[in-house]
Amino acid sequence: MAPLTRPASPAWHALAADECLQQLDASRAGLSTAQTSERLARLGLNRLELAAGRSDLQILWDQFSNVMLIMLLAVAAVSAVVAHVEARFPKDAIAIVLIVVLNGLLGYLQESKAQQALLALRNMAQPMVQVRRDGQWQRLSSEQLVPGDLIRLEAGDRVPADARLLEVAELGLREAALTGEAEAVFKKAELVLEPGTPVLERQNCLFQGTEVVRGRGVALVTATGMATELGQIAELINTAGGEDTPLQQRLDGLAKVLVSGALALVAVVMGVGVAMGLDLLNLLEVALSMAVAIVPEGLPAVITVTLAIGTQRMVRRAALIRRLPAVEALGSVTVICSDKTGTLTQNRQVVQELRSGTEAVTVGGQGYEPVGSFTTTALTAPAGASPGSVPGGRSLLLQAGVLCSDAELKQDGPSAWEILGDPTEGALVVVAAKDGVDDFALRNRFPRSAEIPFSSERQLMAVWVEDPDGSLQAPLGAVAAGSSRLLITKGAPEVIVASCDRWLDGSGVVPLDPAQAQWWLEQARELAAGGLRVLAFACAPHHPSPELELERQVLLGLMAQLDPARPEVTEAVATCRQAGIRPVMITGDHPLTARAIGAGIGLTSADGEVVLGRELEGFDDATLQQVVARCSVYARVAPEQKLRIVKALQANGQVVAMTGDGVNDAPALKQAHIGVAMGITGTEVSKEAADMVLLDDNFATIVSAVEEGRLVYANIRRFVKYILGSNVGELITIGAAPLLGLTGVPMTPLQILWMNLVTDGVPALALALEPGEDGLMLRPPARPGESIFARGIGRYIVRIGLVFAAITIVMMLYAARSGGPWQTMVFTTLCLAQMGHALSARSDLPLSRVAPFSNPWLLWAVVLTTGLQLALLYVPALSSFFGTVPLAGHDLLVCVGFSLVFFVYLELEKWWRLWRRRSSANA
Repeated sequence: MAPLTRPASPAWHALAADECLQQLDASRAGLSTAQTSERLARLGLNRLELAAGRSDLQILWDQFSNVMLIMLLAVAAVSAVVAHVEARFPKDAIAIVLIVVLNGLLGYLQESKAQQALLALRNMAQPMVQVRRDGQWQRLSSEQLVPGDLIRLEAGDRVPADARLLEVAELGLREAALTGEAEAVFKKAELVLEPGTPVLERQNCLFQGTEVVRGRGVALVTATGMATELGQIAELINTAGGEDTPLQQRLDGLAKVLVSGALALVAVVMGVGVAMGLDLLNLLEVALSMAVAIVPEGLPAVITVTLAIGTQRMVRRAALIRRLPAVEALGSVTVICSDKTGTLTQNRQVVQELRSGTEAVTVGGQGYEPVGSFTTTALTAPAGASPGSVPGGRSLLLQAGVLCSDAELKQDGPSAWEILGDPTEGALVVVAAKDGVDDFALRNRFPRSAEIPFSSERQLMAVWVEDPDGSLQAPLGAVAAGSSRLLITKGAPEVIVASCDRWLDGSGVVPLDPAQAQWWLEQARELAAGGLRVLAFACAPHHPSPELELERQVLLGLMAQLDPARPEVTEAVATCRQAGIRPVMITGDHPLTARAIGAGIGLTSADGEVVLGRELEGFDDATLQQVVARCSVYARVAPEQKLRIVKALQANGQVVAMTGDGVNDAPALKQAHIGVAMGITGTEVSKEAADMVLLDDNFATIVSAVEEGRLVYANIRRFVKYILGSNVGELITIGAAPLLGLTGVPMTPLQILWMNLVTDGVPALALALEPGEDGLMLRPPARPGESIFARGIGRYIVRIGLVFAAITIVMMLYAARSGGPWQTMVFTTLCLAQMGHALSARSDLPLSRVAPFSNPWLLWAVVLTTGLQLALLYVPALSSFFGTVPLAGHDLLVCVGFSLVFFVYLELEKWWRLWRRRSSANA
């Protein structure tokens, strides 16, 4: 089938409505059936096209492309051939294959969840819609829409396609799914905007997936399917890379180092053995055992269980992990990119300050709880004004806010308060309640008789309330005498101030001259510069009806509100900084608001740099990399720009966590090393694209999750050095046996698998439960790209492996020369010595400095594993299967003694390092 072709899309927001109709060969009577059939055949259905993704078979196949598993399969094949030559049952080969299959299935189960982000996107875009076809309005599935269709939308409808508005009546939309901001956006059909106007500011256009919350409108469909803004986001999700986590990258590096090291050592042993004229079949068996010894077969299972334990701890701290590797990756995060609304802030508009008379009133309290303080500060009064505020003036201002709004304050529990209605109007009800005003009782006492709803054209709302006894208007003095009806207006300060010719100063109602009007506008600008949303309030006694002009009013004052920062966020940001993590705010909100919030929580300074989305458009990739290295606040940012910011940070070598809740965030969530979605306000699209979901939508929870991630990574490093240090000791011991003239293999592949899976694996799992050490969040994160062998782990593994091997080889030579069962003694010594190694690996401090029972699981693991090892020696069926012999008391004591020598060495080394650190500190 030939690909569908779509016409080049002009800047519809930059064209008048009639020009848009002409461009699309459409009319106000709607398209004809013939036109829609042709366009539908050419452009396809109005739906989002899904990416194919990996099939289950591909995911399963990828598990067996791991270089360590490939090497084990090769070892199993050679082992089977050797067993055939020696005419014995190939139990070693079968055991190896089973381990490989189990590891592969484990990886498959982790990755087999198909991505649902695009399915969620498509489900968002399938409403029924009113369409004008052949001159008649009809209801059709939105899939049938084509460019040029006329659609009619009302409150409650979801926008089915991108469209250019033709007619509006008080049309307000919630575009949070696209922009991330919850505040309703009011649309204007008659606007013609500049071609470069960002999507967030196109007030004459509608976008697929957004919701109509007020009014109605008629619009011309301009784009459908993947050509819509929502479709472009789907395409971004399709193409977003989905970075491997640091753990995945480190484990890949670990596998390559282990395999290349093992092959090199096998080659050396084989080469030296051949040069010495040793038996080739014996050398081959030694080589097979060495290859099995170096591969930590139990490591994938231990890591998976460790990450799962981390996810359980994180759920208790309100962070739900969707992909296990994300647990460790959180501990490596160097930058957290966070949305503002609901994550850094409470997602609750709250009045912060009033201006009444010539006084500024700061309002205290938290959230919607109707409890708070009012602190008054005198302002410098304008020329000709009396200082202070007339008695009752502030009360009238607060009551006007309640009467000129439709929101209600409800109590949903002893300390749970919620707003029904618009959050902006809800803030007015809450601040009045803090002053003792009951919104329900006030509205019953002064009922509304008429109203003009808020509109973006008028930029105000007006109500007429009945006040028969004039008690409401008492602060207005003689002006209100005998008045039974009062007009109250609220809106943009420049609009309300322009409609007033009087105001309330400290002496009462006085004329408002131009200089005083300018003073009020300056007060409003000062509040707005602090990132506050400012509303002005006025009233007019004796104003009979909405048919007359709204003028000659009395200015009551200003209220400034803000979605305040969460109380715990400031501390969380400070914790990030001391932990070497840079928090970054990326929002679609106004730059002044973004800067004010950022400065308030310590994210930036009061005059810190704020980069706008339209500025980002002009940056090339190299310039953007320089910008993201220094800037911490971005405002008016579009979806593809969030994705570019994340990519630029990654190009700078940062490990990036990105938070978000809207559809617009999904591509960046997928691209980031850690995508963090909001559990309460987040869309399904963002949750499916994310690695982690915040159950409380709180930035501080991310910081808690980072702490858990660091603990997980610390424990992973702890048991990696334990497992690999032991494996290196095994490897050297096995390789040394033939070179020292011993006939036979110290341990069979089956015994090595037992040791790696049980005597290594069980204590390693217990080490994963080790509690965190003090100062975990005072250290910098792991460097991006850091090897798992960094910061001394590699040296530790080699050093401990050599010491372990040396002690075991001495014991092996002693046992062989004394005629004891040296192979079983080597097997037992290696297993018992690892129990001491596990205990020592708990901490870099000597065990005498560590609480002995802080990790009881490790003590039980050591007891259990020791018991199982003894069972392999003294239970006949197990002894026969694993090829061991029962040890006499003297031989067992020799094994225990050499194991204790290794444990004592480990502890003495820690005391030596501690003494050297103290000496350096005192020098």
